[in-house]
Amino acid sequence: MTKFLLAVHVLAAIVAVGPVTVAASMFPAAGRRVREDGNPAADTPAAIAPATGTLHLLHRICRVYAVVGVVVPVFGFAVAKEMGVLGSAWLIVSIGLTVLAAVVLGALVLPGQAVFLEGGGTVRRAARLAMVTGVFNLLWAAVTVLMIVRPGSTTGA
Repeated sequence: MTKFLLAVHVLAAIVAVGPVTVAASMFPAAGRRVREDGNPAADTPAAIAPATGTLHLLHRICRVYAVVGVVVPVFGFAVAKEMGVLGSAWLIVSIGLTVLAAVVLGALVLPGQAVFLEGGGTVRRAARLAMVTGVFNLLWAAVTVLMIVRPGSTTGA
């Protein structure tokens, strides 16, 4: 059962978290292209329509896969329980970083993207969004490393 739960957990992480990190990373650059300060050509309807379509698609990917991503910690807890590592320091740190990543996504990344979709995006906001998205991605990278290395783990898996 442990191997099945672990396989679902890893597949869910790849399928759910991967698209969010990629789409979120692409959004700020696409937002800058839509609203470049001092570029009157960027404000023409012909230039804005395809680019805003891209922004809507990237934002939708982030929203949908953020919800789907809830499966990852659910199966992660099931795996941890089966392996008897719920009290391990590496797991507790991973859980904390996962919660922090979810907060960054829900409180900063998705609302920042929504600003662009409502027409309030600027180059400065795009830079801030890129920074926040980078923090989100670094949090997931740290969780991934902790899940692989598992410092102090004695499970042998």
